[in-house]
Order: sequence, then C-alpha cells, then structure tokens
Amino acid sequence: MKFNTTCNGEIEYSEKDVLTFKKGIPGFTDLHNFVIVDIEDNDLFKLFQSLDDPDIGLVIISPFDVIKEYEVKLNEEIIKELSIKKPEDVILYNVVNLNSDIKKITANFMAPIVINITNNYGEQLILEKSNYKIKQPIFRGE
Repeated sequence: MKFNTTCNGEIEYSEKDVLTFKKGIPGFTDLHNFVIVDIEDNDLFKLFQSLDDPDIGLVIISPFDVIKEYEVKLNEEIIKELSIKKPEDVILYNVVNLNSDIKKITANFMAPIVINITNNYGEQLILEKSNYKIKQPIFRGE
C-alpha cells in the first residue's frame, strides 16, 4: 500500500505494518493508525507516520540506543489494554525533538511509545515519578 505524506513524500507499507492506538497519542487523540518507516541512510531514527493525517509524522528512536538500561514498568491496565503476554512482545520508542545543532537533539524519555508486536496495538505512556527526562540529550559531546 502507498500513502502520501506532507513532509516525507510517498511511503509504502503493508496492512500488517499498521499500528493501532485506540486512544490516539497525547496531542493527537483523534489519530489511531500509524506505521513506523525506516529513514533512508539512517540506522538511528525512524518515522512514526500517522495514516489518518498526512501532516503528522514524528521522528522516533529506540531508547536503548541512548540508555542501554532504559526500563519502563507497565501497569496491569496497560498490559490488559495491549494484550501483552510476555515482555518479549513489547517494543519501545521515544519521540525525538530535532535541532540543527546535533548536541541539542533530544528525546522524550518520560513518554515512551509502547507497542505489542504480536497484535500491533500501541499506546504512548506518560511516566509518573520517573528519573527520565522529557528532553534527554541523544548525543553526548559528539
């Protein structure tokens, strides 16, 4: 399937790639269908593209590329909502805040995107009482 985005042109995806966010994501509660697309010539960042609005595409990153020991405790409500059976079924991403100065590129580690890869259900959590930062630098002194 093909989808024309406003900022990233045409992307291709298959039906099995569609992620369902029943509640949407914070700030975009009316958007429920997304895909994750590789960004050409970039192994670090991915595109989290809405299929409901061609204008909405966020850059995301795996938290483990920045903080190897990143850990999120999922409560029973989230586990039930996403039908998570075991930890290996979960993949996490964080939204990136881009900047022309590489040292100022950050990611929001306080609001991870949680995806159950067995059924493609997802939700963006807002962590409470966490030591992670909303604007966690990605590149330290590089």
